[in-house]
Amino acid sequence: MLIINSETEAYCTSISQAEPSVLKEIRRDTYVNVMQPRMLSGHFQGRLLSLISNLMRPHRVLEIGTYTGYSSICLAEGLSKNGKVISIDVNEELEGRIKANFDKAGQTDKVNFMAGDAAHIIPELNETFDLVFIDADKRNYQKYFDLVIDKVKIDGLIISDNVLWDGKVFDPEAKDLTTKALRKYNLSLKENNRIQTVLLPIRDGLLVARKIS
Repeated sequence: MLIINSETEAYCTSISQAEPSVLKEIRRDTYVNVMQPRMLSGHFQGRLLSLISNLMRPHRVLEIGTYTGYSSICLAEGLSKNGKVISIDVNEELEGRIKANFDKAGQTDKVNFMAGDAAHIIPELNETFDLVFIDADKRNYQKYFDLVIDKVKIDGLIISDNVLWDGKVFDPEAKDLTTKALRKYNLSLKENNRIQTVLLPIRDGLLVARKIS
């Protein structure tokens, strides 16, 4: 389901900052050579992530779900001096392509890729994060949120991708387990008094949560 019509999205993309050439190359390579390329953040969402990062100038960013590294590179664009993105993905088969993409974008020193289960890795991270981007297996979003909330600074952001799930979250006929999990997750964040939230209908839905306590 298209959340906004294709003409509107195309116009918004055309008016937004141009996609950097290296990211355009990574996007094209992903669509040609990697399964499920729709998982890529892409031009429009990528520029938003870059803008948020540039506004925040984060020292530490945590990304849960790397895919081919497109969003990692966007988030790294706004890092403060000596800042770092820690990006976790369970798919070890993509590690070579991910690291090659970081090198291509000149971000090798700014992004630390960790292959493995985020639920096991996050508790071992002795870091405090300014920004967290959750874009992994949807049924575990609540688990990831619960693991990171105490590691996020006050006024830090937790951004969750794909929370509209092709419109299934507001389709009463959709009753699959992933949709149910995302509905529950969205509502739990709305009701959480430790955060301020807004759900943006960008691509497949970005739920932005600012930690306030």
